[in-house]
Amino acid sequence: MSHKNIYSAVSILVGAASLFLIAGISANAQTLSQGWYKVCSKQHDVDICNTMNSVLSNTGQPLTAFNLVEIKGKQNERRIGIQVPTGRFLPEGVHIQIGDGFSKKIPYVICNGPSCIANDVLDDKLIAAMKSGTKMVVTTVNFRGSANPIEFSLNGFTAAYTGPGMEEKDFQQEQIKLQQAIQSNQKEIEERMRAEQEKAKQK
Repeated sequence: MSHKNIYSAVSILVGAASLFLIAGISANAQTLSQGWYKVCSKQHDVDICNTMNSVLSNTGQPLTAFNLVEIKGKQNERRIGIQVPTGRFLPEGVHIQIGDGFSKKIPYVICNGPSCIANDVLDDKLIAAMKSGTKMVVTTVNFRGSANPIEFSLNGFTAAYTGPGMEEKDFQQEQIKLQQAIQSNQKEIEERMRAEQEKAKQK
C-alpha cells in the first residue's frame, strides 16, 4: 500500500473517530474523551486496524484525535496519525509527552478543510511508553505561538490495543447512538446558558 493510501486511510478513520463518544457525557465537562478502542476493516488487499482516542470540547468540537494504524497483508506497516484543528504552526509538528521518560515529535503531512494531520512511522518505544504510562500529553503550537496541550488518559489503552477490535459495521452503529449523546449534551448546554441569561436579566 502506498503512503498516499495510508494517509487516506488515516484521514477517513480519524474523521469517523471524532464523532465517537462515550455515553453519559457531562454537560459540565470542559472536554470530552471517548476512551481507547480499536476498529478493524478490510481495504483493498490489506487489513487495517486503528486503535484510537479523541478529545472534544463539551459542545462536540474535535480538539485532538490520536490514531495508531496497523496495516497487514501484502504490505505490513504501522503508522501513527494525529488530527488537530487548523491554525497550527506547522514547523513545530505535534509533540507527544508520556511521563518524564518519553517524548516524540510527529511531523504534519497534510492540512485539509478544518483539520491538519501529523503522521509518522509507529515504533515499539511509543507503544511501550503508552502501555506503562498513566497519561499522555499531546501538544501543538498555534499560529500565535501559543502551546495547546491536550491530555489523554492511558487507562484502558493496553486492553484496546492488544484486543481483537470491533468491526467497522459495529463501529458505525455505535457512532449513530453516540452522536445522539453529543446532541443531548449540546441541548443541556444551551438550556443552561439560557437559564443563566435569564438570571442575569433579573438582576
